[in-house]
Amino acid sequence: MWSGPRNISTAMMRAWENRPDTVVVDEPFYAAYLARTGSDHPGRDDVIASQPTEPAEVVEALLAPLPDGVDVRYVKHMTHHLLPDDDLSWVGAYRNVLLIRRPDEVVASYLRSRDACEPEDIGLLQQVRLLEVLDDPPIVDSADFLGDPEAYLRWLCDWLGIGFTERMLSWPPGPRDSDGVWAPHWYDAVWASTGFEPYRPRDVHLDAEGEAVAAVCRPAYELLHDARLVLA
Repeated sequence: MWSGPRNISTAMMRAWENRPDTVVVDEPFYAAYLARTGSDHPGRDDVIASQPTEPAEVVEALLAPLPDGVDVRYVKHMTHHLLPDDDLSWVGAYRNVLLIRRPDEVVASYLRSRDACEPEDIGLLQQVRLLEVLDDPPIVDSADFLGDPEAYLRWLCDWLGIGFTERMLSWPPGPRDSDGVWAPHWYDAVWASTGFEPYRPRDVHLDAEGEAVAAVCRPAYELLHDARLVLA
């Protein structure tokens, strides 16, 4: 699942982790991204110490055999962790889905936690790059998904050839051992959650700099949105 930040990506990870046949991986390229870019994120040193910082090592782990008793490996990726020259040839070993959200909503949410935002920070530009190398991946808009989580999860399970379980619709609150070490900085809302919250339109107000970022990313979002999965 390839998402930008400030989306429902962690709640989506919870849904899949609540399956008895699934193991999840939380943002495996985060440390590599921080080490290669020098970006100053909350808990930076802890993140770098917790994961491989070489992308090849990350890929090797992602392609390793599944543990005994596990049928599904669900990987929560942040697309802004991809750099322009990264090799994406390995992604074909997975079934890939793009999770999108309106850029103005993402920028507004991002700026509540960070002092500044650049177009590359919200992941939409990288999702267009993924769209160019993947074989017609489903694109799920979080607004559509939150309108009917069960329908979209059932569709995804059918597409993957696995059974849907209602356990994907709710989960116990609190942290998980699978959460990245960055979770205390970002996961308060998910730790308090027990399921997907219904979608509600956001009343977004951006300053000139924030609106400029959203404007740069809007064509990418519109391209993805036009190709999104729509369930009747």
